[in-house]
Amino acid sequence: MMAEGGAMLGEGFRAPAPEATAGLLARLQARFGNRFTTSTAIRAQHANTVTGNPNQPADAVVFAQTTQEVAEIVRACALVGAPVIAFGTGTSLEGQINAPFGGVCIDLSQMAAIKAVNAEDLDCVVEPGVTRKALNAHLRDLGLFFPIDPGADASLGGMASTRASGTNAVRYGTMKDAVLGLTAVTASGEIVRAGGRARKSAAGYDLTRLFVGAEGTLGIITELTLKLAGLPEAVSGGVCPFPSVRAACDAVIVTIQTGLPVARIELLDAAQVRAVNAYSKLSLAETPTLFLEFHGTDASVKEQSERFGEIAESFGGGPFDWATNPEDRTRLWQARHDAYWAAIALRPGAKGLSTDVCVPISRLADCVEATEKDIAEFGLISPIVGHVGDGNFHCLPLFDPENAEEMGRVKAFVRRLVERAVAMGGTCTGEHGVGQGKAGYLPLEFPPGTLAMMRAIKAAVDPQGIMNPGKIV
Repeated sequence: MMAEGGAMLGEGFRAPAPEATAGLLARLQARFGNRFTTSTAIRAQHANTVTGNPNQPADAVVFAQTTQEVAEIVRACALVGAPVIAFGTGTSLEGQINAPFGGVCIDLSQMAAIKAVNAEDLDCVVEPGVTRKALNAHLRDLGLFFPIDPGADASLGGMASTRASGTNAVRYGTMKDAVLGLTAVTASGEIVRAGGRARKSAAGYDLTRLFVGAEGTLGIITELTLKLAGLPEAVSGGVCPFPSVRAACDAVIVTIQTGLPVARIELLDAAQVRAVNAYSKLSLAETPTLFLEFHGTDASVKEQSERFGEIAESFGGGPFDWATNPEDRTRLWQARHDAYWAAIALRPGAKGLSTDVCVPISRLADCVEATEKDIAEFGLISPIVGHVGDGNFHCLPLFDPENAEEMGRVKAFVRRLVERAVAMGGTCTGEHGVGQGKAGYLPLEFPPGTLAMMRAIKAAVDPQGIMNPGKIV
């Protein structure tokens, strides 16, 4: 299988003989009963459905309920060399849940227990099927929240596996910062524990961060210990229009460089604002716009909002309309989270290839401005939206999947986007992960020795190559 960018994926994997797979499925069906299925529709639902990547379903789906059951399923697959793909909620964007070589999909949605909340220590222990919204609903009365917010109501296991981040990352970090420890099942079916509840440790290799972002290629996460944050006393948020993308990005750069403690700072280009207005029934000025949010005390959020208004004005932006009313802020941020669906609605019947890059904050304006020129050059509809407080932005080129010439233009656009970001000292993906869609671009970002080390780690912990084959390396 050829990845975007030209790399071959899954070269070290050899699929089992059909009769071996049939025997495996029969054993799993006998063991798990109605929690096992080979339904065509359910298998398709458990493969990529969100973006322009193809839908490649597994041979069967098993709904696990405990770590021990996950280990049992993995051991059964290892006996015949069958692929194992973990599934949370299916919101990943780079084909991470596809099964290009068939195999068994382990659905973790029934592992949804919040096992402990340690309010004094600001941490909790959860199973991987817990979603971020479910966790925050549970925490609300305790005055706590889990701040990592990728937009979709993703499962926490999936968020850890893809090293997710989101709108709050500029203040609260990403999943690599939020995961204190985890339990995982390796390719041999062994249950391992990494990290713990201590806020720091110098003991041994950092296996926690090895699993975080590994996209299920090294093992399946079955329990997480997560950092929490206290709910802020006050929150202010609002929107600020700008005359150009460069002016908006320059305002972001100054905001970050001056140390203003912004919690969220999101960019929508003019095309995305038009889409949001139509989809979410807003009436924003259809010009590049920043969505912002500040957390703190009543006095501090007022001061921060006023200071940002001054920065925006110096770049021709404004007025910065901000409010502390929760209903208004919720409506605004729901519109931001619905940006994907709003963009898709710009061209009914089209598909979108959601892609992202991340660059050093000082190169953000250059990168976004050049990307806008590429969109025009390639003749695409591709709204831009981004978590620009940390240099990360997304493009969603829309295309007709039946039009090979148009798909070719989209692929050429994405390649140029990645090449530019890497040349600027950035990365091919700030938060979507590698999966299938970005695997071919890793050689642009890393030297051969780095990729060889990644492959060596993969081969050491998964010598049969059964854990989510065809992803990353």
